[in-house]
Amino acid sequence: MDTEASPKISEFNVRSTLVLAASALALFCTAGFINAFGVFQTYYTVHYLPQESAFDIAWIGSMTTFLFFGLGFPAGLLSDKTSPIVPISIGAVCQVVAVFMISLCKKYYQFFLAQGVLLGIAMALITIPTTSVAPLYFQRNRAFAQGISVAGSSLGGVIWPIMLDQMLNADGVSFGWTIRSVGFLQLLFLAIVIVGVRRPKTFKAPKKDVEDQTGTVAGSEEEKDQAKQQKRKRLAHLRTPSFMFLCGGLAIFYFGFFAPFFYVSTYAITLGVSESFSIYLIAILNAASSFGRILPGFIADRVGHFNILVTSMFLSAIVCFCWKGVDNVAGLVVWSAVYGFVSGAVLSLQIACASLVSTKETMGAAIGIVMGSIALTALFGTPIAGELVKSGYLALSMFAGATMLVGAVLVLFARLGRSPKLLAKA
Repeated sequence: MDTEASPKISEFNVRSTLVLAASALALFCTAGFINAFGVFQTYYTVHYLPQESAFDIAWIGSMTTFLFFGLGFPAGLLSDKTSPIVPISIGAVCQVVAVFMISLCKKYYQFFLAQGVLLGIAMALITIPTTSVAPLYFQRNRAFAQGISVAGSSLGGVIWPIMLDQMLNADGVSFGWTIRSVGFLQLLFLAIVIVGVRRPKTFKAPKKDVEDQTGTVAGSEEEKDQAKQQKRKRLAHLRTPSFMFLCGGLAIFYFGFFAPFFYVSTYAITLGVSESFSIYLIAILNAASSFGRILPGFIADRVGHFNILVTSMFLSAIVCFCWKGVDNVAGLVVWSAVYGFVSGAVLSLQIACASLVSTKETMGAAIGIVMGSIALTALFGTPIAGELVKSGYLALSMFAGATMLVGAVLVLFARLGRSPKLLAKA
């Protein structure tokens, strides 16, 4: 009787909902702020750094993205070994300092160090621990819950650009005080995150390799060998072909993934759109992405996480190939919304898929490895896109679409590695 009743117990209780909300708020402040970099790309190009090329300015945002993803593994490992609060607290302090430093910047190297380097490090320390804690509360609704969490980054990609545009262009607030306002808000939000993120009471951290439950050092070689075997067994989930194809496919996919986020506003300006309205295209793209992260996650829990992830990646590539075919404002609005929706599932389901091939004890490391695998391609992808803009946006759309298509094929191999049946739930 209990066995039949237990699956009906809702996974959404007060504790899990608070953790989910805190995770979404953390991503609102971190990945959501990265999603708004298109605003900075346009503003720096027109006002602050007109002497710098689009290629050079893109390096600021791509360095943030590189460190955000690249430090995923050490941040996840630190969270697994200690407590999520440790890296989150360190990251929160660093992020607030970085934002206030951006408000004081005047030269390119200053923006690069504050916004590119320090902010990227801080965001990694915050994001990986929060995204690795939320899945611990959910089994049946993991992709849906992860979609809600990651939707926080899309919401940030909507709110931050509108806030920046209104303060900079409509209200005439100086750049310095606009960024300081962002800093004060993030200080409040990150304090809530620190309070809200907690592991479930049933969570058991992995035991140290050579210590027993009393804290004394295990002296026998047999105990040491057993500890090493247990450690290898835990990490064996991270050496499967499916996990490797997943990491490789996502890495190539991200060569082109961020190009629309960075350059849709500058492309709009070439069509005669005002700078203010071009910023709203970034908000539209991110708003559609928030729905693309929640709805496909709900479906993925029923038909398979890998199935929806692969579908989303293929559709994203197709839409990106159509980018240059849009030559008017109405079409660009529709295109931005469609790309945001079909690509939204990638950001939420990549974490859900990583959690499928890991254990509770290695979930932070697994998510960190997936994030780290896309670090280099995220670093070089947008600057390469900036160089391709010199040859026209057709070259940019072909590059972004082709890399996303190849990445989708590799993730398809990862999905087939879990089940060769095309209609199976995987």
